[in-house]
Amino acid sequence: MTAIKYRSANVDGFKIFYREAGAADAPVLLLLHGFPSAGHMFRDLIPLLADRFRIVAPDLPGFGQSDMPARNNFTYTFDHIADVIDRFTEVIGLKRFAIYVFDYGAPTGFRIAAKHPDRITAIISQNGNAYEEGLSEGWNPIRAYWQEPSQANRDALRAFLAPETTRWQYTHGVADEASVSPDGLSLDNFYLARPGADEIQLDLFGDYKSNIALYPAFQNYFRTHKPPFLAVWGKNDPFFLPPGAEAFKRDMPDAVVSFFDTGHFALETHATEIAAAMREFLARHI
Repeated sequence: MTAIKYRSANVDGFKIFYREAGAADAPVLLLLHGFPSAGHMFRDLIPLLADRFRIVAPDLPGFGQSDMPARNNFTYTFDHIADVIDRFTEVIGLKRFAIYVFDYGAPTGFRIAAKHPDRITAIISQNGNAYEEGLSEGWNPIRAYWQEPSQANRDALRAFLAPETTRWQYTHGVADEASVSPDGLSLDNFYLARPGADEIQLDLFGDYKSNIALYPAFQNYFRTHKPPFLAVWGKNDPFFLPPGAEAFKRDMPDAVVSFFDTGHFALETHATEIAAAMREFLARHI
């Protein structure tokens, strides 16, 4: 059951592309990717878990193989992205599921979890932040755009979309850069180079402040519902710092926090170790 199927779902007229593997009646694990990637970032993880779980890994709206409508036809906010993925889970019939959230996948998944706490069986956060202390100084240029959304501040963020920045995100904090396959970052750069993709990503940089505004609501969800929670963190992440992982234990004392000697895209170097941690954790909870 480890063969991966590549499918598309019609979500109220919007195409969401997704990868799926595992038995239809197995516990469901929803994988939510981050910037600037897509479901392909889970290409190494899925085969390591598909014997135990039904795995669904969608490309977020505007990313990967999912629809990327023009900005005048689709409002690129995290609220809107979460609403589409929420409907996606309903369209393909997911009733209860664990979520694996990374980077942009975290504010997407946490919105869904807070809205439907009864549907969430567990949460695995891999460098997916929900606490201010988890934000590094690397966010300062984006914060400047939040505080003054001028064209100059917007244009200053275009450096985050450059091919060399994507490569840096993949290799920063990795012990051996030769261990990072060029496949994932090359595909990310291909998607970023599509006409109009730059403005969409700049819109999302600007809207990321809405995620921080929701941190208290996310934390209230954690305190109130205390979902089984595992943090698997690349400790050398230049954007989301280890204190952000430790902070989950403040609201969920039973949360398990594991650090790995790698960077932001931890699955590129530690998929086997992260899968093992997930299997051991989830065996106790779902």
